[in-house]
Amino acid sequence: MATSVVPDADTEFGTRVRRRLAEATVGWLTTVGRDGTPQPNPVWFLWDGEDSVLVYNRPDANRLTHVKDRPRVSLNLDGNGAGGDIIVVTGTAEIAEDVPLAQHNPEYLTKYGEGAARVSGDVESFGDAYPVALRITVTKIRGF
Repeated sequence: MATSVVPDADTEFGTRVRRRLAEATVGWLTTVGRDGTPQPNPVWFLWDGEDSVLVYNRPDANRLTHVKDRPRVSLNLDGNGAGGDIIVVTGTAEIAEDVPLAQHNPEYLTKYGEGAARVSGDVESFGDAYPVALRITVTKIRGF
């Protein structure tokens, strides 16, 4: 039986990681371009409560091409402005065809429904504009 790479909730660090993954609204997803240059982009994300994170994308997003050839990624959660509460998630990304579109994902809408409507006029339009889901399988977490 595999064990979770997310730190134990009974530890201070585990509690912090779980809070940040559940509550943070923006993370910096870094993929690697063809020439080896890191390509960080701010993204909305949804943690599944275990060992994966979901990010919805526009179909023309360069990161989709990046992860097909170089699936290792990082998701960085900014800190508290004083150098603390930073979480760095590393993992392997792949296109997830088994998840609903954003507008049909209740957990995603709970977290981002208002923002999606603000960005795209309504959640249906947002989901139509960002139909490609990436699933990041978490392989390591560290923090500062």
